[in-house]
Amino acid sequence: MPLITHLSVRDIRFPTSDGLHGSDAIHADPDYSCAYVTLHTDVPGLSGDGITFTLGRGTQLCVAVIEQLQSFVVGRSLESITGDFANWWRAACNESQLRWLGPERGLIHMSFAAIVNAVWDLYAKSEGKPLWKLLSDMTPDQLVSVVDFRHISDVLTPDEAIELLKQHEQTKAVREAELLSTGLPAYTTSAGWIGYSDDYRRELCQKYLDLGFRHFKLKVGANLADDMHRATILREEIGDECALMMDANQVWDVGTAIDCMKELAAFQPLWIEEPTSPDDVLGHAKIARAIAPIGVATGEAISNRVMFKQFLESGAMQFCQIDSCRVGGVNELIAIMLMATKFNVPVCPHAGGVGLCNYIQHLSAFNYIAISPSLDKVVLEYSDHLHEHFVDRLNIQDARYRLPTMPGYSITMHDQSLAEHEFPQGSVWRSRKKGV
Repeated sequence: MPLITHLSVRDIRFPTSDGLHGSDAIHADPDYSCAYVTLHTDVPGLSGDGITFTLGRGTQLCVAVIEQLQSFVVGRSLESITGDFANWWRAACNESQLRWLGPERGLIHMSFAAIVNAVWDLYAKSEGKPLWKLLSDMTPDQLVSVVDFRHISDVLTPDEAIELLKQHEQTKAVREAELLSTGLPAYTTSAGWIGYSDDYRRELCQKYLDLGFRHFKLKVGANLADDMHRATILREEIGDECALMMDANQVWDVGTAIDCMKELAAFQPLWIEEPTSPDDVLGHAKIARAIAPIGVATGEAISNRVMFKQFLESGAMQFCQIDSCRVGGVNELIAIMLMATKFNVPVCPHAGGVGLCNYIQHLSAFNYIAISPSLDKVVLEYSDHLHEHFVDRLNIQDARYRLPTMPGYSITMHDQSLAEHEFPQGSVWRSRKKGV
């Protein structure tokens, strides 16, 4: 196994606020960005890359945290980490002074996720497998050994997780062959951003219908009358046979969410995403009860497995939207996917942002093959931009993710892209959209 000799981290930013892409009711001018980690090894040509996703300003804070955490990987062999994965993960998440700034939430946790993601990329590359295949080939005992079950064992014990995984172990090869043939279903938000003209929105709907998409997401929450107008356009263009989802990006209070969704129910949305504060478990549960059969989807801003445990156990989410960078990387995501399966909640990952589509294809493929052998109600977010910057470029055909075959986690960027988009530390980031 390789020795990790040093870590480098770069602040990478893309000026997506030049246009309207990514704008919603609460994030008016996102510049899709990431803290980009590389783990260098003593093996020539072998390194591991990982990111955590940000929206521009503040990425330098993630860079600073990652530099503080590098002692958990530098100077260690990959085997010393992967051979005791859960304990390594717990130790790094609970560094006795830094944990006070979390614990296991916010800036510290999502910065650590970049390192964890880089470790898994290195692990998969060292084994010559794409990450989804590396995970799918693991035995139930091996998979459970990477998870820290502290604070979730009242809902899911290691023994229960092993039994859950064993139920589907003998049929993994069938599902793997299926995904390699057909891929994973995707939805688009590209016609649903706030701020587009009516004609352009209609044009985008037809574009994505022609590409085979049958699931569309609309941003809502800025103004109910405008939401109704834009929902009318989408329904006129995509018809009743296509699924329509809605996303409020946390902007509403609980009562407002219920009231607005009673009006928007006329458009038959499959779900309302992030209707209120991402920390309000009880609020989400109230909304879910009040607007059923419309589901509540959330997770992209939920901090850790303990919060997911509460959302799932209380019935506060009907669609589990894991984010590849918000929680502590692959190890914690496995715990969340296992809990979601126990509560029969489909996992539909969040992928709005740079590199997240690359990540979720691995996670969703592994989830279907090894954990939850059903694609009922499962659909993956797809954003059709910035993919040209990645070595293992995303492959979407007929509105389905086609599984990557290149070893790793599909997040390595081209050297030229990194050089052109690295933001100098100590500089002031000026929003392209507002010029401030």
